[in-house]
Amino acid sequence: MKKPYFILLLIVGWTISLRAQSRRIIDVHFHTRSAGDYGVPPPPNPVTGKMPDAGTNQAILTHNLALLKKYNVVKAICSGTLLRNADFIAQDPKRFISSLEYPDHQNNPLPDTTTFKKLIQDKKFVVFGELGLQYEGQTLDESEFEPYLKICETYGIPVAVHTGIAAPETPFHGFPKFTIAAGNPLALEPVLKRHPKLKLQMMHMGYPYLQETKAILNVYPQVYADISVINWIVPKEEFYTYLKALMTAGFTSRLMYGSDQMIWEDAIPRSIQAVETAPFLSEKQKQDIFYNNAARFFGITPP
Repeated sequence: MKKPYFILLLIVGWTISLRAQSRRIIDVHFHTRSAGDYGVPPPPNPVTGKMPDAGTNQAILTHNLALLKKYNVVKAICSGTLLRNADFIAQDPKRFISSLEYPDHQNNPLPDTTTFKKLIQDKKFVVFGELGLQYEGQTLDESEFEPYLKICETYGIPVAVHTGIAAPETPFHGFPKFTIAAGNPLALEPVLKRHPKLKLQMMHMGYPYLQETKAILNVYPQVYADISVINWIVPKEEFYTYLKALMTAGFTSRLMYGSDQMIWEDAIPRSIQAVETAPFLSEKQKQDIFYNNAARFFGITPP
């Protein structure tokens, strides 16, 4: 009696896999990491225990590109240094889109505002972020970022900022200035009031600040949220509860898929599968999360 049931499970899994590989996906939170960014050797995936497959810069690029192709991720917003982003873009210029990360793993300072503006004009990056300011105990509302936000608003450059929480013991492993409070989505409100035309990507859906995330999304329609990292690092039911709450609150058209794969390649298939298997999502809602919402937010036109 168990054998037909097992075969049925295989068929369902196979169908989900084919569907995931056939639909177009935009990864709005993809890191162009380099070998050694997380130590040598790097740590295993905290969920699966799997070690990263790639140990060199070229291998990291090759492995990640192969996964993006396999799962039909047609666009990926590259968060990293501009030099490392350029490596990925040179390999597949139609797939990768450059984003300026700050702070980055090379401890590069922010360029001065004149250089920042010139980089935008030369299309060296089209998104400002990931801004991991929370790791330095900072928020986007601090005065040093104001000139950059004005430039982004003027040029229509989306700003992607880390919100929510981080890994256990973050303050004791390299980020002593980190605070949970700095990741509260409400810290974004003063910026949004000063810059009503600024497009802002709230990374990690503000997890676990559900009510605060709802409030920001409700009042400020220029804000979208990505579902990255919590779509594979927290228990699936917890992710589903949080995602469904935002869907029920009416924000279906403002949620975007992201993997936040960092150095663990298996985060890409795991994060895609979490959306594909969500029992409460319709096919249209899945495609909105995977592609349509991000295409609208970033102005990406189909090939």
